[in-house]
Amino acid sequence: MNDFLLAATVMLAGFVPVGIVCLRGGPIDALAALELAGALATTILLCLAEGFGRSSYFDVPVICAALTWVSGLVFARFVGRHV
Repeated sequence: MNDFLLAATVMLAGFVPVGIVCLRGGPIDALAALELAGALATTILLCLAEGFGRSSYFDVPVICAALTWVSGLVFARFVGRHV
């Protein structure tokens, strides 16, 4: 196990507080937690791709980064009416 795989494993614990905020927070707090979860998932996937040493695994974090941005816009669009 190298340092990148260890970092990805440790960062997985960051989803616990983000999930709690998503479930119990208000709409604006949930949007911030959603964006943080996307950034965290992208970073974890980058660490896994580097840790496994496979260049083809770098496509998934790039797509994840783009979809995180789009999902935040969609969430803000539909929840923005109710805030």
